[in-house]
Amino acid sequence: MRILFIGDVVGRPGRRALRRLLPEIQDTHSPELTVVNAENAAGGFGVTAEIVDEFLASGEIDLLTSGNHIWDKPEGTNHC
Repeated sequence: MRILFIGDVVGRPGRRALRRLLPEIQDTHSPELTVVNAENAAGGFGVTAEIVDEFLASGEIDLLTSGNHIWDKPEGTNHC
């Protein structure tokens, strides 16, 4: 199984880069599963429900992971 794991997407610049680069990376490597660490996606501190929706709505991301910063914005955990 080919898995693509993207570590620590940080803030708006990281989300913008992910949107721009992920399709090309997936085309090149043809992963069966794409995993993204989203724990710093909201300005470097946690993740919001809106950002979770943004990531998953693209259809390009299969699974989101997190770490200790997930608790900086606990509303994101209720949405997952």
